[in-house]
Amino acid sequence: MATLSAKNSPNRACPLEYTRNIGISAHIDAGKTTVSERILFYSGLVHKIGEVHEGTAVTDWMEQERERGITITSSAVSCHWKNKVGLFAGIDHQINLIDTPGHVDFTAEVERSLRVLDGAIAAFCSVAGVQPQSETVWRQMNKYSVPRLAFINKMDRTGADFYGAVNDIKEKLQGNPHPLYLPIGAEANFKGLVDLIKMVAYVYDENDPNGMKFDEVEIPADMKEKAEEYRHALIEAVADFDDDIMMKFLDGEEVSEDEIRRGVRKATMTREFVGVIPGSALKNKGVQMLLDAVVDYLPSPMDVPPIKAFAEGDEDTPSLEIVADDFAAPTALAFKIWADPFVGKLVFIRVYSGCIKKGMTFYNPRTRKTERISRLVVFMADQRTDVDEAYSGSICGLIGCKELITGDTMCEREHEVRLEPPTFPDPVIAMSIEPNSKADQEKLSIALQRLAEEDPTFVVTSDAETGQTLIAGMGELHLGIIRDRLLREFKVDAQVGKPQIAYRETILGSADGVGKFIRQSGGRGQYGHAEIKLEPNEKGKGYEFLNEIVGGVIPKEYIKPTEEGIKEAMLNGVVAGYPVVDVKVHLVFGSFHEVDSSEMAFKMAGIFAFKDAMKKANPILLEPIMKVDVQTPEEYQGDVMGDLNRRRGQIQGMETKGNLCNIQAFVPLETMFGYATDVRSLSSGRASYSMEPSHFEQVPANVLKQVVEGSTRKNARS
Repeated sequence: MATLSAKNSPNRACPLEYTRNIGISAHIDAGKTTVSERILFYSGLVHKIGEVHEGTAVTDWMEQERERGITITSSAVSCHWKNKVGLFAGIDHQINLIDTPGHVDFTAEVERSLRVLDGAIAAFCSVAGVQPQSETVWRQMNKYSVPRLAFINKMDRTGADFYGAVNDIKEKLQGNPHPLYLPIGAEANFKGLVDLIKMVAYVYDENDPNGMKFDEVEIPADMKEKAEEYRHALIEAVADFDDDIMMKFLDGEEVSEDEIRRGVRKATMTREFVGVIPGSALKNKGVQMLLDAVVDYLPSPMDVPPIKAFAEGDEDTPSLEIVADDFAAPTALAFKIWADPFVGKLVFIRVYSGCIKKGMTFYNPRTRKTERISRLVVFMADQRTDVDEAYSGSICGLIGCKELITGDTMCEREHEVRLEPPTFPDPVIAMSIEPNSKADQEKLSIALQRLAEEDPTFVVTSDAETGQTLIAGMGELHLGIIRDRLLREFKVDAQVGKPQIAYRETILGSADGVGKFIRQSGGRGQYGHAEIKLEPNEKGKGYEFLNEIVGGVIPKEYIKPTEEGIKEAMLNGVVAGYPVVDVKVHLVFGSFHEVDSSEMAFKMAGIFAFKDAMKKANPILLEPIMKVDVQTPEEYQGDVMGDLNRRRGQIQGMETKGNLCNIQAFVPLETMFGYATDVRSLSSGRASYSMEPSHFEQVPANVLKQVVEGSTRKNARS
């Protein structure tokens, strides 16, 4: 064991440099959870391999996950691994692993997990290669600057193509993938891996179903030339990141195994290089090599750049850096809330610096309050072990902190900092919900509040016109799981209405708007006058407010209330009452009264001015467009494409792999309800699809009429 660095407390179980915080992300059904289960088995954390298809996976512990065979919520586990060879041979490493969902409806779980991880494994299906959600999680990894390895899974499947999947990563994801191992055989003949650094082959014992036994042998004769070619390409690639290797490579000198490993590690840290490992998690092949690569090439908390943080008084730009140091002031980020039926609110945190202890009091800059930690736990999926303290680099849980929410920072009052919280997409569908009995009304309200606390993409609102409770989320599956959890965990049986689309409104032109709020009825009156110029903003830029008041025609203290009024008016547009997006508002003129003006009067003036301007600025309604990817046998291709066209879909492209046709299209969400049943019917149950929110587009005139009429009828009923 290496000497502890100054940043390590002598009390911590595993030094910082030997800690790895990693996640596994991929498209749905690429085998993330199966990989996670093998990692737990080979690291000795469990003694029987859990299987997704049998409902025995440790990390899929929710009833809904085991019934459906999908991951819904990210699970945190901690295990240990010791490399036999490599840069850290013989050194015990702690791996904190988060298994994330693949379905786009649960993308918030991936988003918040990647925010707190130091490295990641991107899993791909060797048959399908890069799939739609693969692209989404890759973008999320880029967003949070996460170094990664690629695991090409399912090499035992019919149609497995390792080299095609590597090329997919290069072409579709603009990655820089380089195999660290090559597969020996494929499909039913997949029997081992060639190590391109050590230049040996590992052949698995087919009589050992657990994959614990494999022999180190010479590289098969028919693979030697290919292995030399890929090894040469690997050394050439890492030479771009390491000057010593570059000199040796140019001089034609031999580069040692450890030099290549150090080069791969350095290249991986730059996030401009991706090491690739083939395998079959289901058949227990390649996972040990993946674990070796995690230890050798993914960063420890000490290897990643310092975390940017906001000091007290910082507005938009963080001025502080937080480094992993056990002796620094404690700083942690709450990245996930779980409504546990037994212990109440469970908060997942990542400790960035210092030491968090059971019983300590911390400060929350958002609430400006302090809270006490009553229990501190580490995770193995739904199993928890109580601990007394957690050091920098740790991922653990808190029990007893009532006011913490996702994105909150924990720190000391004397060292107040705010860490950047994860960001989440807006919900795309909504539906009404009401309990089956009046007795359940309060229970439903409490349950929805707790579920909204833990899931930032699940939003609960009340319709002002109808008095209905509305729930909004990322898709039908998302809201279906919510309803299921209400019944199972909170014992509330509720009815839901027909899904409603989360339309948006915007403008095509510019216009001026005047807002005046004047009331005089004896005594002190009300006076507020604001004039604005409204114009379109760039698509996706959202709302922008520019204060162009000169000469004090509106006093400084009334500027903010005016803007608040404008923001409030944007919640209900003038076309059909939906939120307004992508507009730029210039506050240009106004007037005030020495006695009668108030914040409330200027807020109302802001509302009136915005409504006035928007009516004149060519307002339009926008609908969410989904990126839809359908995989279907070729014989059903025409039927599937015809159906997508009937749904107002725009076909973007097609590609064929084997006898499967992959169709990509942009389709309005409004036409996609019930598509799962329809596409199965069209293809005799043989097609599958995935979809994710892509962008908003203007609603066609015939659809606009239906939406506006529906909105008018709803208001009339209320």
